[in-house]
Amino acid sequence: MEQSVRLDKYLWAVRIFKTRSDAADAIRNNRVTVNDSYAKPSREVKVGDHIAVRRTMITYSYKVLDIVSNRQPAKNVPLYCANITPQSELDKLNVPHETIFVFRERGTGRPTKKERREIDAVMEEMMLDDDFLFDDED
Repeated sequence: MEQSVRLDKYLWAVRIFKTRSDAADAIRNNRVTVNDSYAKPSREVKVGDHIAVRRTMITYSYKVLDIVSNRQPAKNVPLYCANITPQSELDKLNVPHETIFVFRERGTGRPTKKERREIDAVMEEMMLDDDFLFDDED
């Protein structure tokens, strides 16, 4: 069995990243640390290493249990990599996000599709009535 494997290849093999190039980009952009230090994609990973991957606002932590260089099925990943992310990091997923969307009551603001159809029908009736009035004046 291999003693070490490239970091980008390992992260891809244990399904932390969808492609190896995604893994390499994340490593180059300092979103991945190995044993609390930034690394290059070519860094060799060994059993017992701690890998931290920062995604959005959460930093996931993993421990290398065994070395693997080929992409593994999802059911085999726990044999090679243990997710040791603290619960405090995972709780950040449940924090409500502030959004730009402002809640409004139905009927205020832009009309719904149904309301727009009703407005169009009324406007059409008014236009027809106006044409009728103009015809009488002649």
